[in-house]
Amino acid sequence: MDLKYCRYEKEGHLARITITRPAVMNALHQFAHAELNGVWDDFATDDDLWVAVLTGEGDRAFSAGNDLKYSAELSKMDPKDRPKLAHHPSQGFGGITSRFNLSKPIIARVNGFALGGGLEMALACDIIIAADHAYLGLPEPKVGLIAGAMGVHRLPRQIPLKAAMGYMLTGRHISAQRAYELGLVSEVVPLGELDDTVQMYVDDILKCAPLSVRSTKETAMNGLSIGLSEVSEVSFPQEARRRQSPDAIEGPRAFAEKRSPNWVGK
Repeated sequence: MDLKYCRYEKEGHLARITITRPAVMNALHQFAHAELNGVWDDFATDDDLWVAVLTGEGDRAFSAGNDLKYSAELSKMDPKDRPKLAHHPSQGFGGITSRFNLSKPIIARVNGFALGGGLEMALACDIIIAADHAYLGLPEPKVGLIAGAMGVHRLPRQIPLKAAMGYMLTGRHISAQRAYELGLVSEVVPLGELDDTVQMYVDDILKCAPLSVRSTKETAMNGLSIGLSEVSEVSFPQEARRRQSPDAIEGPRAFAEKRSPNWVGK
């Protein structure tokens, strides 16, 4: 995969995805979106990849969201002269914010500012680990926009409503510590400890049966919009797959034999 705006590394069952536009605080333009969309497509379909870590290059920004300077330059050009993609990705900002069918776990390694679409990408991840100097926010109204890549919907679902509205209607930044207090961030650590902390989460996830992890994510997320009494009657595809998998036999057997399980994830 020929990539210019992001880096995609596979380490065993782990995928590391890094936005590589530090000069613009890892903001995204149309070509970066297309690359990331292709990367997420590959991650979703590669059965040997069980967990992903998303981050931005450098220690200043996870992602500042939409590359507004690039957008402004495009708006000055004659439409016929604007660069065009062969196709437009349909999976949302950064190829992830509208990817609702991805049951594999994703960790956001927030190494600095996560603003606008940057925060929207982090909100689409399952776990957020932030450096203590990081700031998060949805400042779109300050530039005449809204957080339309699901940010206006995800933030009020992930922190208390009044707190979410206070940040969204003012465009104010949320410190990493405050995000932790609100339950948006799983852990806040000094930058020097960020990689080790993320790796601990990766290692713990990989100790679990991958199909159990996927079933847990799918069942939890898709069940949020269903009443508690009704959700017990719903059949979720990943859970059906898990029940029929060799890992469903391997887990109890390994426990009984007092050994580490050998997961196959299929």
